[in-house]
Amino acid sequence: MNPRQGYAPTPHSYVPNSALSATINLDEEVKLADTRAERDLQDSLAEIFSIIVTLDELEKAFLKDAIPEADYTEICERSLKQYKSLVADDTVAKAFVGLEEFKAEWDLEVPRATERIRVGMPSTAIAASSGPSSAPAAGGNTSGTLILEATQDFITFLDALRLEMLAKDQLHPLLADLIQSVNKVTDRDFENRGKIVQWLITLNQMKATEELSEDQARELELDINSAYQGFKSTLT
Repeated sequence: MNPRQGYAPTPHSYVPNSALSATINLDEEVKLADTRAERDLQDSLAEIFSIIVTLDELEKAFLKDAIPEADYTEICERSLKQYKSLVADDTVAKAFVGLEEFKAEWDLEVPRATERIRVGMPSTAIAASSGPSSAPAAGGNTSGTLILEATQDFITFLDALRLEMLAKDQLHPLLADLIQSVNKVTDRDFENRGKIVQWLITLNQMKATEELSEDQARELELDINSAYQGFKSTLT
């Protein structure tokens, strides 16, 4: 059964078949799915639809300063986590196909949600805040503890690559920690800072157990090493 059938509206041009109508008990509850598995699948697809719409509205609200940064970050992180969990299921993934296909099927215009899902992290985690709580410029009153934490995260990530930890589920959490640690130290741009974000997006679009190729791993190590040197230059 096509999972979309349970949600599709009845066309206004539909004309009942009298022979078929005679076999239908009007007092019987209409079932959207014949099995528990089909109902679970429909529920999962409906939840994905709701998450996508919610993310798009959340991004709009944040851009308009209509929601506090902390609330935005919490809701966004929770929604992205739920989305990833749902599409990780093989049955759901087969029916979902992909974000672009799902959007086309349901005629969804959600550019902001699309970008947020592509990145896989709240915008507050990618870029340092520019508000009152913005990270102080490095070399000023930045805590030595924060600088040490960011430095350790760079080293930890590079060590993981040298130990040939190349799977998405091994590298993405480490790189996410790295960019957030950097943002706590400085909101200044530096050489190859953008590469950290680009690699976060690349890893986010991979399957959990999918691994980088040797060439990708080599390029990633060079980019992060360069970013590390750029980060250290902001501390002087």
